[in-house]
Amino acid sequence: MEMEEGEGSTEEKYDVDIATTASSLGGSGVFHIINDILGFVLYMHQQIPSVLQDMSLDFDGLQTEFTDLEANLTQPDVKPLVRRKLLSRKREVKHEIKKMQKLMTTISTLRSALQLLIREAPGVQRVVLILGGSPLRPQKAYELFFTHSVDVLRFEGDFSKNKATEALSKKTIRALISTGAGSTSCPGPMRLFILVQAPPSLNLPQHFLPKRDFRYNRKVQYFCISLHPSKDLDFDQICPLLLQFVPLKLRFKCKTQDNETDSLFNSDTNDLIWFQCRHLVNNTQASILAGNRSTLLSAPTPISPVNFICHSTRGRRRKKMIFKIEDVTVYFPYDNIYPEQYEYMVELKRALDAKGHCLLEMPTGTGKTIALLSLITSYRLSRPDSPIKLVYCTRTVHEMEKTLGELKILHDYQVTHLGAQAKILALGLSSRKNLCVNPKVLAAENRDSVDAACRKRTASWVRALAAENPNVELCDYFESYEKAADNALLPPGVYTLEDLRAFGKNRGWCPYFLARHMVQFANVIVYSYQYLLDPKVAGIISKELQKESVIVFDEAHNIDNVCIEALSVSVRRVTLEGANRNLNKIRQEIDRFKATDAGRLRAEYNRLIEGLALRGDLSGTDQWLANPALPNDILKEAVPGNIRRAEHFVHVLRRLLQYLEGRLDTENVEKESPVSFVSSLNSQAGIEQKTLKFCYDRLHSLMMTLEITDTDEFLPIQTVCDFATLVGTYARGFSIIIEPYDERMPHIPDPILQLSCHDASLAIKPVFDRFQSVVITSGTLSPIDLYPRLLSFNPVVSRSFKMSMTRDCICPMVLTRGSDQLPVSTKFDMRSDPGVVRNYGKLLVEMVSVVPDGVVCFFVSYSYMDGIIATWNETGILKEITQQKLVFFETQDVVETTLALDNYRRACDCGRGAVFFSVARGKVAEGIDFDRHYGRLVVMFGVPFQYTLSKILLARLEYLRDTFQIKEGDFLTFDALRQAAQCVGRVIRSKADYGMMIFADKRYSRHDKRSKLPGWILSHLRDAHLNLSTDMAIHIAREFLRKMAQPYDKTGTMGRKTLLTQEDLEKMAETGVQDMVY
Repeated sequence: MEMEEGEGSTEEKYDVDIATTASSLGGSGVFHIINDILGFVLYMHQQIPSVLQDMSLDFDGLQTEFTDLEANLTQPDVKPLVRRKLLSRKREVKHEIKKMQKLMTTISTLRSALQLLIREAPGVQRVVLILGGSPLRPQKAYELFFTHSVDVLRFEGDFSKNKATEALSKKTIRALISTGAGSTSCPGPMRLFILVQAPPSLNLPQHFLPKRDFRYNRKVQYFCISLHPSKDLDFDQICPLLLQFVPLKLRFKCKTQDNETDSLFNSDTNDLIWFQCRHLVNNTQASILAGNRSTLLSAPTPISPVNFICHSTRGRRRKKMIFKIEDVTVYFPYDNIYPEQYEYMVELKRALDAKGHCLLEMPTGTGKTIALLSLITSYRLSRPDSPIKLVYCTRTVHEMEKTLGELKILHDYQVTHLGAQAKILALGLSSRKNLCVNPKVLAAENRDSVDAACRKRTASWVRALAAENPNVELCDYFESYEKAADNALLPPGVYTLEDLRAFGKNRGWCPYFLARHMVQFANVIVYSYQYLLDPKVAGIISKELQKESVIVFDEAHNIDNVCIEALSVSVRRVTLEGANRNLNKIRQEIDRFKATDAGRLRAEYNRLIEGLALRGDLSGTDQWLANPALPNDILKEAVPGNIRRAEHFVHVLRRLLQYLEGRLDTENVEKESPVSFVSSLNSQAGIEQKTLKFCYDRLHSLMMTLEITDTDEFLPIQTVCDFATLVGTYARGFSIIIEPYDERMPHIPDPILQLSCHDASLAIKPVFDRFQSVVITSGTLSPIDLYPRLLSFNPVVSRSFKMSMTRDCICPMVLTRGSDQLPVSTKFDMRSDPGVVRNYGKLLVEMVSVVPDGVVCFFVSYSYMDGIIATWNETGILKEITQQKLVFFETQDVVETTLALDNYRRACDCGRGAVFFSVARGKVAEGIDFDRHYGRLVVMFGVPFQYTLSKILLARLEYLRDTFQIKEGDFLTFDALRQAAQCVGRVIRSKADYGMMIFADKRYSRHDKRSKLPGWILSHLRDAHLNLSTDMAIHIAREFLRKMAQPYDKTGTMGRKTLLTQEDLEKMAETGVQDMVY
């Protein structure tokens, strides 16, 4: 059975003739051309990152790195954290070595098979190379046609490569590129199949198996290459080339001596049958891209000209957009724009024009970040007389780097069009741990230790001592930065954290202090929420920001919790024990200074009497954390007399610790207001409210006077002073709650005293008051009208956007019962029911047998996840799951979770598939994307309500009810549903992606719960997908996956417009947004 030329093609094909000589197409020549084009095909379709000249170089590099890691691990002075990192990297390298060995073996075997084929059957007429899951349904297909002038039975020559063959190979690849071959990538890892049409007498059973009935699916398009040697050529000079998925024909014409192409010999095709090569390059992308390694697929052939041509071709085709929104010319660095991106920009501009605040809910995977950056930077360019500064706040360092990466693309585009006037300075700012380049400082185990190690080398008194004692260790990077003084500046550009580290290493400057210094000059700053919302950090980093700044809080669905945590403090017994040790050391230092340098203590006392600012003239290296109270609540007056002297202040702190120890020694839960607590403290310990307000600043002043650099050791006393300052400053919006034990583990004594903030508006109010525009945006802000009440502000724009799609790429379902019709729920009275646990397990067993690649499961808590998985293990359900996919878990240890995620991705990449068990409100739910094949299904087991017996939660609910008239049930449902939406939204990160969402709890079928999900999820939640049983959900899953397996029409030619061009936007300006968008 034959494949007809052009079968299944729907586009016009173009012929490209390549003239060659007979000497270029011997058996050896064609063999090497196969290898060269094979590497090109895999590279152009992004199955490998690049084509290199020698794969063994990568392999040798991995082996060298593995040897170095083993040597480093044998050293006795390796820190535990560094050892864990080295062990983690060693496992990764070992895994990469195994994959590289497997790939090298596969390629070597494939080459040997081709050589045997040429020797045994030089009369082979067609060779097909297929990228896809099956030869019958390829994603990309390359086909080579060739004919022969004479009939030669065997090839006895060697397979050496000559210059003529090398030149023909380059010429072929350039011809492929010039016609657009390989211009589109494959959607994820593919298998590589090779089929040949040869005589039935071919007897190579170890390498080729007969496949008599092979035919393409009729919907497949493919690319044909034809070879036509002249009759001067022998059969041993002919060998198949490759095929590709492009509507194009490429003919090789071998000229005779009279420079004419003679009629060619064609053997009877009825005597030929198809053979499939047994050696597959399986899951090419996963095998090669792991560890970011490249591979060689050919003998040494200069490929750099090919790479250059490829990039230049793509560059010429790419068009980017420039359009106007009212009076602002917007520069958008992509070919098309989504309708919701345009609407987002329009609403954002309204807020900027009004100089007010806004709430914008944008579905995940719709390009929110680039739309926001494009509009605000273009808005700044349109108003050169009053430029604005953009402060972009993210939750994690990973999101910060992604934002800066998008900004780099945008900035390059703007500079290309506008020149120097579009240049800006944009940088990311993070902690010393993420920016430091001093290896001795980075060797510290955690962030606090890194900060302390830095202060030991950069504090002003340490540097002064080093001037007298050359044995004192300083930081060379900081010293070079200080010597540069005012010349230590960053040139215009966009700097990620890695860019800052590289720049610092190159100049010999400290990247951390350079970045802090450049914040006041930067046009765009990207950092975490805490740099604006936590008074202790904002008082140092963000105090110089001008009012004309636009503040963006991205992924801000939990911003109220961030605000509350910034003003909440917890004190345990271990905290008080550490604080007592700190006071003992401080007392020793005071005695030492009295004996050696009493003048410093007297100078501090005089300064406090005069009421001078405690921080005014401190250098950046000497600054500790700022006051934990909000700026407007800090007293601008002299320190009280009873804590001016150092020894008096220490005595006051002693009494405070004794009082707190007594309060923790209780068997009952206690709750009281700050006013009542301060009154009790005053009557029993004799400490007044005003004294409490100055505790933190007085401690900071004393530590500066005593020249203490080990700040990580003094965290306990700092926590106690945080508590004292806040409880003495605020009378409303806070509660003091003392619990003798955790109610979930009452048999374990663990007393805790918590100063809990209930009013999220307290921390964010200075931001709203100080800056002209604050943008709160996320993919899950529903119901959007609750945030203004929680944060006490009036947005000028409040909008939730829909997601425009060419296909229904998300499939939410509400599962309320198992196959046995028993209801499922994680309600307290049902969660331990054996029927519920069994039905949850059977649901997962059925789903993993249907859904390919990655499945992510979220549970309501760590304890529930541990309990249900233990039961599954006992009943054999977990074993059934592992027969289908590998299983990985999120734990409360960051390193373990990181390793689990990495191995989960590896399992999905190699085709084994995996299940990841995680927890709502955990690190994975908040910051990890499971896009593409990493997340084809997410299951939300239960409704992630907070622990409703928590005394802190109950106190907050009471405050919200009394102050903002928000009912307890409404807030609990709102909070649970936004967490659930955040969990299921992890699987959709672009419109080309697809995934299913299962809400496995009968409570989701209730309208009051379901209605609080984001609109972009509700719009796809059909009535037929409510109140499902397990077998019904399995049927829907099969239908959905079958539908998603069809070719993706991203341009909207099926009638649903989701990509707007420049012309569409011009029409939109005339007819209105809604007419074009939906």
